[in-house]
Amino acid sequence: MTVRVGYFPQNNSLWVLRHLGILERAIPDVEWVNLRDLPAGEPVDPTRGLPSEHGDRLFDGGYDFIGTGSTPPVTAQSLGHDIVYVAISGPRTENGRLVVREDSDIRDIADLKGRKVALGHGSWQTTLLLLALEKAGLGWQDIVPVDVYDDAAQRFLSGEVDAWVGSYPYLTEVEERTGVRTLIETDGLFSHRSLWFTRRDFATGRPAELAAIVAALQEADAWTAAHPREAAAFFAASDGRDLDAWEHALRTRPWGLLPITPDFVAEQQHAADLFHANTLIPHPIHITDALLPSLNTLLESSNPS
Repeated sequence: MTVRVGYFPQNNSLWVLRHLGILERAIPDVEWVNLRDLPAGEPVDPTRGLPSEHGDRLFDGGYDFIGTGSTPPVTAQSLGHDIVYVAISGPRTENGRLVVREDSDIRDIADLKGRKVALGHGSWQTTLLLLALEKAGLGWQDIVPVDVYDDAAQRFLSGEVDAWVGSYPYLTEVEERTGVRTLIETDGLFSHRSLWFTRRDFATGRPAELAAIVAALQEADAWTAAHPREAAAFFAASDGRDLDAWEHALRTRPWGLLPITPDFVAEQQHAADLFHANTLIPHPIHITDALLPSLNTLLESSNPS
C-alpha cells in the first residue's frame, strides 16, 4: 500500500530525505507530495484565524505524514482532527527572531501596539509573536499582522512593515543590506522545534511504515549534520538563494528526531491556550489528547545516539 509523505523546504529534514532516496529502500512505493504543488486554501484573515491546510490534508487524502513548525498541529487539533505527534527536533532558537530596522523608533515589544508586523502566519512565527506580545501584556488585537513569506524581507527593507519575524537564510540577506536590531530573541521565549505528526489511524494501523519513516529521517538528519554544504545545495537549487547562506542556516540547526517530552507538551499547551484566548483557533484543546506513548519507544530505538 502506498505511503504518502508531505514535504516542503520549510521542514528541512523531509526536504533532504526526499532528495536522498533513503526512504525508498524501506518503502519502494512511497509517494512524495510537494506541499507547494497542492492547491492553496481559502485566504485566512490573519487577525481572526489561522490557516489549516497542513492538518486538513492529512485527512483529505493529501498525505499520511508531515513535518512542520509548532503551530499547524495545534490548528489541526482545534478543528477536531485526530492527530498524533510523532517526534520533535531539538530547540532551533538560532533559526530566527523578531527584528526591526536599526533606525526604527520601536524600542521594546510594547511599542508594537498598532504597528504592522510581517510573519509567515500559521507557522512557528505566529507562536513566537504571540508569546512576545504576551510578555509585554499585549494581545493579537493590539498589532496589525501582515501575512507574508516569500517577499517578507523586501517589505521589511522598504518600510512597508514596522517589524518582522525573520528566519535564516532570509535574515542573512537583509543583514547584508541594512542594519537590523533584535527586538526579542527566540531563545528564552520558546524552544521553536520542528514537529512531525500523522493521523492516529496511520500511527496505530501502519506502525511498520511509520517506523520506516522515522528511521529514514534519522539517517537523513545524520547525513545532513555531516554534509551541510551538500544538503544546502538542495535548498539553494529550489529557491535560488545563496548557497553559503543556506549552509550557515543548516549548520546552526539541530538534527535528529527526539521523543515528545513533558516540557514540550507544557510549552505547546501554553501556546494553544494563547491561540484560543486570542480567538485564533475555534476551540480549546489538550495537547495530551494528541499523544501516543508507544511512539516514544519508537523514537528511542531509532535514535542513532
